[in-house]
Amino acid sequence: MTLFLQIVLSGLATGAIYAALALALVLIFRATNVVNFGQGEMATFSAYCTWQLCLWGLPLWLSLAIGLAGSFVLGILAFRVFVRPLLAAPVEATVVVTLGMFVLFQAMVTWLWGAEQKPFPSLFPEGSFSLGEVQVLASSAGTLLILIVLAAAIASLFAVTRLGLSMRAAAFDRVRSVLVGINVERMLMLGWGFAAAIGMIAAVLVAPRLLMTPILFYGLAAATVGGWDSPLGAIAGGLLVGVSESLGANYIGFLGADMRIAVPIGLTLFVLLVKPVGLFGSQKVTKL
Repeated sequence: MTLFLQIVLSGLATGAIYAALALALVLIFRATNVVNFGQGEMATFSAYCTWQLCLWGLPLWLSLAIGLAGSFVLGILAFRVFVRPLLAAPVEATVVVTLGMFVLFQAMVTWLWGAEQKPFPSLFPEGSFSLGEVQVLASSAGTLLILIVLAAAIASLFAVTRLGLSMRAAAFDRVRSVLVGINVERMLMLGWGFAAAIGMIAAVLVAPRLLMTPILFYGLAAATVGGWDSPLGAIAGGLLVGVSESLGANYIGFLGADMRIAVPIGLTLFVLLVKPVGLFGSQKVTKL
């Protein structure tokens, strides 16, 4: 039983990282109704910029603060340069552009810093503490705490602030939003900025132990499992994907480390068959 709990805890810590990236994807989707396939590579680029600041001698937390601000600006610039000209175009055109952003930022990272992963410093102290018979790493507890703070902040943004309600309205109906005085372009731009900052947090959390490229897939899986219109679903989906992957890799013998990605794939397919909008997604009904 102790081993099982240890595996679940490890899965929760990894799932919290998936959930953070899924939150960024859901935030852009709720703000613009577009899935940003370049989110992972944008986050990777921001994490490398933060690493470069640390390499130049800046303290870690100052580097993180500058990196977050830079990520916010990067998200705004990405929207204005790549997405804003296509607001009137079909959604498929914007999706193709976000795939182009994936290639662009990946190429920029390789060009500037090479293909080898850099040793990003951990945000948390080394060591662990006991919770009953289970050993909890300080990094795992810190990751879960950051996820809780992010979730509370995003929930508050969309539920009780004028800015969040305006962002939701702009995504739901751009024409009517303009009629009630909402600056739609500004709301969409801010949505991309916030999402880029959250994605950077996910990249920094995952940087000390995993490559970022496959994390985008896990973020997409988490958002799909939880529901693309639900921040709560993104969190639940990320944790569920992380725990199921950890349990599958340890208890399904033929999977191992190389095939553990099959677990989130199977989980995503199962959820789509049972509830296509995701566990916490809402079914949209249109009156004719």
